[in-house]
Amino acid sequence: MHARRLLSDCLIGMGNALALLEFDSVASGLRALDILVKEAQVDVLEANLVEPGKFLVLYVGGVAEVESSHTAVKEQFQPSLKAEMLLPMVHAALVEGLKGTDDRQPPEALGIVEGVDVATTLVAADRSLKDADVQLVGIRVAVGLGGRAYYVIRGALHDVEVGVGVGADLLEAAERLHRIEVIARPHDEMVPWLLRPAPFSVG
Repeated sequence: MHARRLLSDCLIGMGNALALLEFDSVASGLRALDILVKEAQVDVLEANLVEPGKFLVLYVGGVAEVESSHTAVKEQFQPSLKAEMLLPMVHAALVEGLKGTDDRQPPEALGIVEGVDVATTLVAADRSLKDADVQLVGIRVAVGLGGRAYYVIRGALHDVEVGVGVGADLLEAAERLHRIEVIARPHDEMVPWLLRPAPFSVG
């Protein structure tokens, strides 16, 4: 019963793909942005600097459309492409989080997963949401810290521990894990400080 409910929750709002392209040049990133929106109908969530000299483009859309745009850019910009990610059937809550939606419901427990790059951290967040009975509080890209990213999940303590573990395992396997923390019964005065506005603000 529990597994069926989790699967049902994951499928709500899914059917889209999320993609990321990171370039070693602002000029290349801007030209690639023009190519990918001309190639297919996709929604750009952000196109901006993530650290000195690195330009990130993050976009979402139907799986076929995102794959088409992704392929078109990769074919032309392989030398300047430093990181990429294409995540079909992305969890709907992750897309909403990247649009700037935060979930501020009072948490029983919180989990924070911090990765050293954006692409792998997004994949880890998607996996945490799909494999554990948790909700996404929010996700941030930390400019000035080498393009580091982190996400926060909430739920019952055991479920948060599962979600954090899943994300950490994925990041660790890719050698992209920075740190994880689980906070049981967080204080009410601490919660508003969880996800302060960042200079890189998707959405």
